[in-house]
Amino acid sequence: MAISVQHVVVLLLSTLLIAITFFLLTSDNATFPFPSLSPTDYYTPNPKSLNPQYVDVSSDQTPQKMKLNTSQEVGELKWDLCKGAESVDYIPCLDNYAAIKQLKSRRHMEHRERHCPEPSPKCLIPLPDNYKPPVPWPKSRDMIWYDNVPHPKLVEYKKEQNWVKKEGEFLVFPGGGTQFKFGVTHYVEFIEKALPSIKWGKNIRVVLDVGCGVASFGGFLLDKDVITMSFAPKDEHEAQIQFALERGIPATLSVIGTQQLTFPSNAFDLIHCARCRVHWDADGGKPLLELNRVLRPGGFFIWSATPVYRDNDRDSRIWSAMVSLTKSICWKVVTKTVDSSGIGLVIYQKPTSESCYNKRSTQDPPLCNKKEANASWYVPLAKCISKLPSGNVQIWPELWPKRLVSVKPQSISVEAETLKKDTEKWSAIVSDVYLEHLPVNWSTVRNVMDMNAGFGGFAAALINRPLWVMNVVPVDKPDTLSVVYDRGLIGIYHDWCESLNTYPRTYDLLHSSFLLGDMTQRCEIVQVVAEIDRIVRPGGYLVVQDTMETIKKLEYILGSLHWSTKIYQDRFFVGQKGFWRPAKPEL
Repeated sequence: MAISVQHVVVLLLSTLLIAITFFLLTSDNATFPFPSLSPTDYYTPNPKSLNPQYVDVSSDQTPQKMKLNTSQEVGELKWDLCKGAESVDYIPCLDNYAAIKQLKSRRHMEHRERHCPEPSPKCLIPLPDNYKPPVPWPKSRDMIWYDNVPHPKLVEYKKEQNWVKKEGEFLVFPGGGTQFKFGVTHYVEFIEKALPSIKWGKNIRVVLDVGCGVASFGGFLLDKDVITMSFAPKDEHEAQIQFALERGIPATLSVIGTQQLTFPSNAFDLIHCARCRVHWDADGGKPLLELNRVLRPGGFFIWSATPVYRDNDRDSRIWSAMVSLTKSICWKVVTKTVDSSGIGLVIYQKPTSESCYNKRSTQDPPLCNKKEANASWYVPLAKCISKLPSGNVQIWPELWPKRLVSVKPQSISVEAETLKKDTEKWSAIVSDVYLEHLPVNWSTVRNVMDMNAGFGGFAAALINRPLWVMNVVPVDKPDTLSVVYDRGLIGIYHDWCESLNTYPRTYDLLHSSFLLGDMTQRCEIVQVVAEIDRIVRPGGYLVVQDTMETIKKLEYILGSLHWSTKIYQDRFFVGQKGFWRPAKPEL
């Protein structure tokens, strides 16, 4: 039977309509793996970009095989939970008990330092029972979910000192502490009265709190535009740093033992210690010499401890040793006082000139005779005085917030134009891409880590948002951490082929810019992603700017972890962690 031209046209149009419908229903752009956002949130056009495109990624799109490292081709990735009763809070480089048992000594806190297992673990951390999204900031500063950090030991241990209390489903932080009898607010005001030249949030912007407890001191100073790097070891004061990070306060696990702190020299405007249980004169004064290294010339050290205001035999001996030690390194006492609660403190100031060092009757401790490497990564403590940076060290950085964009780096050289261009670049990327077009719910983001911080431009671009950024400078990258501190920001050195000194589930967002691709030459990217999964909270994000080759690797690995993922403009990648964990192994 003959077919008319009209029938042919109708048949062709019907076929075309079916094909278009099928394409729309199966197109990548028709799925939205982040249900908290609407489709229009993904496709709002960027007036400064041409043809922005998103690519959806889901687990069923994962290829059967992928070459993750140069010579490593793997099939489907399978994951297991970390084993052991303490695995829910597992920190690989601090919980390596096999290595700790083999230590010849624990005299200088060696057992609290890093002892990383080899190879790096690739197991996943289980969630605490009844874990839920964290209390949002700023309410979290005062209360957190008990089930997220179910550790009652500190509540009992410090019940008389008002550090933390358990009230129903919450842990509550009243702002007390060993030295804060009338609360942290009274204590900070006491410091201001003792030395009015300490202008919080102006000349004093970057603070180090040694033996910080639950970080109430640093948490209160946030209201005064001061960012505090609070640190303490993982010790019998159970989960104090975990409490701090769950509260949304900057903190890290560290100890002044046998190795330098992972901060640059001449970094902090002020260092604080309230009954931090450090023997400053131990091992020839190495702990105090390490504080001297990281304290900015002209910076202050506040010591609030019983030897300052009690005169029993023990405290008197400690005070005499401190007088001798601080005199030998040319620290001068600018004030010593006691408040109405009976708590006292002394404030020292580091010199801005080496002339005092040269005038000492004995050169003990001596000046360090070799140029120090700034990247203090596995560097032994030295019994010598760090040399002051060259140039006019009496010039303090610009007052905050001007120093953020008008930095005068003391420790390393960086051209003003280079810093200006970097600041402008990150300001544009963050405002035009990260905040406007990536599927990130920024209202839930408080704790942020930049895995490859450079000059701190990413953190600077976010400075007006209610969050803080831990700037990480990888030890195999150019050392720019001094510039980060000179800008009034905080950060640490780290090797991403090892585990980080932090508890699991402590960051809302990790950011990486052209870092992960290079790492495949040094370690397995699967290990690095397992560490990212350990650090990020359920519901938290990984934001990556990198090549499509690296992004595809991340897409593959995170797909196997049941993360929701999305690619934007073939250069930006967002992953969101869910609550999925592998099945628990049978006992």
